[in-house]
Amino acid sequence: MIRAILNIYIMLLIVDAVLSYFPQYNKNNWARKIKMLADLTLNPIRKYIVQKLPMQDLPIDISPIIFIVILKTIEALW
Repeated sequence: MIRAILNIYIMLLIVDAVLSYFPQYNKNNWARKIKMLADLTLNPIRKYIVQKLPMQDLPIDISPIIFIVILKTIEALW
């Protein structure tokens, strides 16, 4: 059950990352909800990256990759 929830959340993060390349969908209600759910966990990682790591000006957002690795590690330990 927990693995299924983690996998669904990983899919949500991937959909959010793909939607970021299509700004025409940002006005849709479903896209805003996906963004809101993804930002719950990605914003703390983004803040940490900006504060601690020197690679602040990356052209891509690596926070979904970092969080997916964290979730997969938790899943492997479970």
